[in-house]
Order: sequence, then structure tokens, then C-alpha cells
Amino acid sequence: MERANRDLILNLKKQKHDKSLLFLDNVKIIKDALPNIDAKLILTAIEPLPFDAGNVLVYKTDYKNIEMLADTVTPQGVLCVAELRKSELVVPKGNFLVLDSLQDPGNMGTLIRTSVACDFDCVFAVNCVHITNSKLIRSSVGAVFNQKIYEMSKEEFIKFASLNNLPLAKCDMNGENIFTTKFDKNLGIVVGNEGQGVSEEISKLCRLSLSIPMKGNIESLNAGVSGSIIMYQIAKENLI
Repeated sequence: MERANRDLILNLKKQKHDKSLLFLDNVKIIKDALPNIDAKLILTAIEPLPFDAGNVLVYKTDYKNIEMLADTVTPQGVLCVAELRKSELVVPKGNFLVLDSLQDPGNMGTLIRTSVACDFDCVFAVNCVHITNSKLIRSSVGAVFNQKIYEMSKEEFIKFASLNNLPLAKCDMNGENIFTTKFDKNLGIVVGNEGQGVSEEISKLCRLSLSIPMKGNIESLNAGVSGSIIMYQIAKENLI
């Protein structure tokens, strides 16, 4: 284990602006993520390191440098700098999730985590907040590393969905009752932007509109909550 010098720390600080890089500062998330990321190096203020780093370069440093590079207020004393491996784009083999222009990283992380829990095959992130966003990673509790996620533009998704005749159902408060609707075996659930809902272009590709019945004059739920309820309802027979 080498000692991190000042030049290394300053260089890493500059790289914080690179959206293709991950700066992970949670011990459990780092440990779970290592098999699915290309780790460049690990900085630690803890000895011994609380997990097996394999062949990744590990540098000893102090908490002050960890705090400077981390995104959390009170990091745990370990930081991993890495690149997220991109998934090869293939047609889904089961249920899948489509996120249409979501901008809240908390919602994104929640939905990705639920997609893994409900055994959804993959997630299409269409014009969404970048999946290396630190709040997104934390809210997914590392599930972002255990799911196939395809980041693409709206034009790219529409072309791919049309070419492969993807079966889509959008979440919409005027849609059919999710608890009384019958579904195809493989279905793509589309969750729209927090303020605007599903875009007109992607709506045209959807075969169904699904809603969650509610009382108390509540018209809609948070995107992360509503999308999670719908995913679970569709997947529940395979989860019980």
C-alpha cells in the first residue's frame, strides 16, 4: 500500500468533473460494486482495508483528503475511483423498465433498485440524470451495479423500441387499474418525468396506460413510489 501524494489527490480532484467516473465513498457499496466496475484506485484512511480489493491499487491517505473527494458529508474513510461498465444493448428477455426524462436522482435510484428486486431484465434510461450521480447510486443502495442499464437519447430509444416492437405500458393517472388489468408475459413499464409525465413521442409507442387507484383526493404519487408499486404488481406472481 503506497502513500497518496499531493499530485495524485489534486489530479483526482480535477477528475471529479468527469461524469464518466464514479467516486464511491460507502464501504458496502464499494465492496458490492467491485465485480461490476473498472476500479482505477482506492484511497483509504482505514487500515486494514475492510474488504478485499483484489488487484486494484490502494493508496493510504487521511480523512481530510477523503472528505475533499467524497460526496457525502461524513464519508466512511474509503473512496474508490472507477468507471461503470456499459451493458451491451440487447432486446429484453423479460419485463423491463423505461425511465423517460427522470431528473431526480432519488427517484431514479429507487426505481432501479426496485427493478432488481422485481427481477426486471433491464432499465432504459432515456434522457435521464446520469447513472454515475452519487445520490442516485446511494438511493439505489448499489443496485445500479447489479442491473443492465442502457442510457440513450429519446430518438435512440424510439428507434430501438420500434424496430424490435417492444411492448410498452405507461404509468398514467387516467390509465387502467393496475390491480385488475391482465398483462403480457414480457412488458416494459414506462415511468415519465416528475413534472411532465411520459412524453408524447414515447406515449405513442405504448399499448397500455396503467394507474394506481387512490383515495383522499390524491391524484398521483411520487414517480419512484408509483413505478415501484406497478413493477411489484406485475412481478408478484414470480416473487411469491
